[in-house]
Amino acid sequence: MPDAVSGAAGAAYTNPASSTVDRPDQMGKDVFMKLLVAQMRYQDPGNPVDSSQMMSQTATFSQVEKLEQLVTQNASMLVLQESATAGSLVGRTATYTDKNGASQTGLVTSVKLASKSSEAVAVIGGVPVPVGRLTEIATTK
Repeated sequence: MPDAVSGAAGAAYTNPASSTVDRPDQMGKDVFMKLLVAQMRYQDPGNPVDSSQMMSQTATFSQVEKLEQLVTQNASMLVLQESATAGSLVGRTATYTDKNGASQTGLVTSVKLASKSSEAVAVIGGVPVPVGRLTEIATTK
């Protein structure tokens, strides 16, 4: 597959970036809605839920939904910011830590931009390096 910046084909690094966050330890809007419906279904008809409590729970449900939207938007913005930054790396000298833990330095010849399913990758000396593994960027003299 041709590289997004240079048009040259190269080995692809696939470490999927994601614009969603999965937190199984926290309740989402679906769980909250199920609890609210169960509460309404099993309430005592002789002693119904106070309307102010119902409004409070509805407001909380709206807040949960909006917070989930913010998390999704922030993750998407992070992917876009990484893509914008990656494009400015071409022609610079970069240092990264390879898979063996050794520090490597070389010229960034091209960059494959990030998408919702993959992280931005800089090609340094023919080696695809995820932008997140870069430790130093310098201008070439």
